[in-house]
Amino acid sequence: MHLRQRLTYCLPLLLCAVTLPAVTQVLAEDRSFYSPVIYIDKEQSQILISTSASVFYIEVPDAAKPHIEKLPLSGLVDFVVEMRGDDKRPLIKTWKVKSGESTCMYFDGKECK
Repeated sequence: MHLRQRLTYCLPLLLCAVTLPAVTQVLAEDRSFYSPVIYIDKEQSQILISTSASVFYIEVPDAAKPHIEKLPLSGLVDFVVEMRGDDKRPLIKTWKVKSGESTCMYFDGKECK
């Protein structure tokens, strides 16, 4: 009987210990969005993009801030972002301009090329 009682209390803890690292990895995953640049908000350091399902902002890291004005409005860009959970906007890691003119066709996370 004591073994059954221990299992009743330990099983939920064990399940949490096993699934929590998997949930953390999902929150910190990288995703790619192939999207037009809808709006660049320089003051808030964010870019409005869209997917087939929604329109949302992605955050611009400090290294990319001097280069966001170089992105073509309405141009198609392949953004790679770090997904940081529901309470934070996705953070840009890299971008590649696929259509439109830009002096920063590729941002590698540190500089334009």
